[in-house]
Amino acid sequence: MAFMNTLFVVCVASLAVAALANAANPSTSIPLWPNGAPGEKGVMGAEHDTTGPKDGLVAGQHVIRLGSVSVPTITVYRPPQEKNTGAAVLICPGGGYHILAMDLEGTEICTWLNSIGVTGVLLKYRVPTRPDQPRHAAPLQDAQRALGLIRQHAGEWQLDAKRIGVLGFSAGGHLAATLSNNYAQRTYENVDDADEFSCRPNFTVLIYPAYLTVKEQGDKLAPELPVTTNTPPAFLVQTGDDAIRVENSLGYYLALKNAKVPAEMHLFATGGHGYGLRASGKAVTTWPQRAEEWLHTLGILKTK
Repeated sequence: MAFMNTLFVVCVASLAVAALANAANPSTSIPLWPNGAPGEKGVMGAEHDTTGPKDGLVAGQHVIRLGSVSVPTITVYRPPQEKNTGAAVLICPGGGYHILAMDLEGTEICTWLNSIGVTGVLLKYRVPTRPDQPRHAAPLQDAQRALGLIRQHAGEWQLDAKRIGVLGFSAGGHLAATLSNNYAQRTYENVDDADEFSCRPNFTVLIYPAYLTVKEQGDKLAPELPVTTNTPPAFLVQTGDDAIRVENSLGYYLALKNAKVPAEMHLFATGGHGYGLRASGKAVTTWPQRAEEWLHTLGILKTK
């Protein structure tokens, strides 16, 4: 009998470990909404890679351009146990709120974060923009929900709930900035206990962000970005020849500066837009090293 009891305990413990590993397995996605995303009517069609033969390569490589996303998820990519720093980053791929660049601005970013001991949590948010809604409305609901879920599971995933940030590219940068300034109240009715956890990121990384200013209003900060003294510290990267316009980063940086929020901005002469972290021979693709240094300076990464 004692042997059977011991065997039972071992089996339960093994199942618990397996469940934890499965929750953070990169091949396993965790649905954000247990009963479907708010307001979804199932009219988006099947989720698929929209990349066609005429779509350009980036650094000589294919890009997954995922479209028709109506079932948002997070996928947790954990670093090796011996490298885990306890920090985590919610990653928002770009794509003009029309598609998601899931590898260029998603899985490849998780690989880099894991290399520096940071857990990457890849957000697959709803695209394209829903009719009669602001372009960021449904994605913001997904991002708020995702941050709450990460904090709810921080203990299980061996994370420090006070060192969870958000990183976004292009439209995903706009989403990351919007999340960073809209955290006091959920933009949806609470679903469960995860929505009781704060959805404020502890830090923000914006890589060639879009839509942060309104060009027609003299590059006034976008109304969905009510920067305050409690807006998280930010790291920004953009180039002078970016067709999305460097004024987006400049406007947000100045708003942070005026609010006395710590911010670091790197402006490069050339590099364009949509490079992710793929090496191109341009200096701008060294931004991951600069971001890692900033995370050390901010205390998110601890110097050993």
